[in-house]
Amino acid sequence: MTQVLDVTRDRSGGYKVDLSRGERIGRVSSEWFSRPADERYLSLSELFEAVQLRTERSRTRTVESAAIRIEASREDAERLTMVLPGSEIPVAPTHWSFGQLASLVGAQAAYLRQLPAPLAGINLQYGLTSHRAEQVKTLEIENGRIELRAVTGPDYGRIFDHELVAAVQRIAGNGTGDTRWKVPGVLDWSSGVYNPRVDITKDTTTLYASDRDVFLFLVDDLNPIEAGRLPDGSPDLYFRGFYCWNSEVGAKTLGIASFYLRAVCQNRNLWGVEDFEEITIRHSKYAASRFAHEAAPALTRFANSSPMHFVNGIKAARERIVARTDEDRNEFLRKRGFSKAETGKIIETVLTEEGRKPESVFDFVQGITAVARDKMHQDARLDLEARAKKLLDRAT
Repeated sequence: MTQVLDVTRDRSGGYKVDLSRGERIGRVSSEWFSRPADERYLSLSELFEAVQLRTERSRTRTVESAAIRIEASREDAERLTMVLPGSEIPVAPTHWSFGQLASLVGAQAAYLRQLPAPLAGINLQYGLTSHRAEQVKTLEIENGRIELRAVTGPDYGRIFDHELVAAVQRIAGNGTGDTRWKVPGVLDWSSGVYNPRVDITKDTTTLYASDRDVFLFLVDDLNPIEAGRLPDGSPDLYFRGFYCWNSEVGAKTLGIASFYLRAVCQNRNLWGVEDFEEITIRHSKYAASRFAHEAAPALTRFANSSPMHFVNGIKAARERIVARTDEDRNEFLRKRGFSKAETGKIIETVLTEEGRKPESVFDFVQGITAVARDKMHQDARLDLEARAKKLLDRAT
């Protein structure tokens, strides 16, 4: 289990953190910015109830493509419905499933949406009749009317959103502090103190679900881990966190990311991230089996694991001195593929932030990740972060 430290806290119950180290990751912040109020949940039980209810109202089946009948409504010239084999009740495609259907038959959804419904229907009908796969898998829901939530190929391996939430509940309970895993606290930028205890509201929650997906982010921030000391002698504190996501309608993969971090700000940016690991599972034929045998157990292992491997890795990187002169520093970075400009920037960044030039592997890793944070282009930033991680991994 995680080592719990007797950390000196301020009056708010928070603790001082150093944000000049590690990576900044904006994935959770992007979710936080984009979610309207009705996609935000205050507990895992509330979230689970919502996504399970829609599963209970849904059904999935595989049908012959050529047997699907597209109809244009006489009352609404812009509306299309579908009649599926074995039922005369029309099914209304959502914006999302219409796009999926068009893609399956090789048509451009944006173009079809500009056409009058009867003409768009003729094009779709022709595409379904000549569809090479011959079968499609549908996901329908009873919601006052029958809606087509998704249409995919017959081998699509659906993992329902409630299955992912249930896997998280097994380690995190309600996600509100009844276990060590909870919705994160907030960093006070004015003091540099991270307060793990904040009220869970629509503004602070990190539990989200829409009609297309689910996204969850939880941390173990009441039990910080000390992984060495900062230049001023104070502890370098981390806590564990993970986020995961899924889409039962095919909008994205299923994935789980685990990491250590130092703080979460009000906008839900992750600061001081180290040891980032990610598992993604495409919704292919054997997706459900992979989720059961890979992703869910990996989440449980991370939740229950000791932090000593991480702590010892940081310690080893701090203790491994690889450069004592400017010549050593330049040679160390240039041999690892960094350009002359990058090398100068990394050394200068460490000098500015640490008050001395880099000497250990850990110094160089922190310098590289600091330079990465300033990169405007994501590809360049990710490349630097990956190289920093590789350097740290080799040191341990």
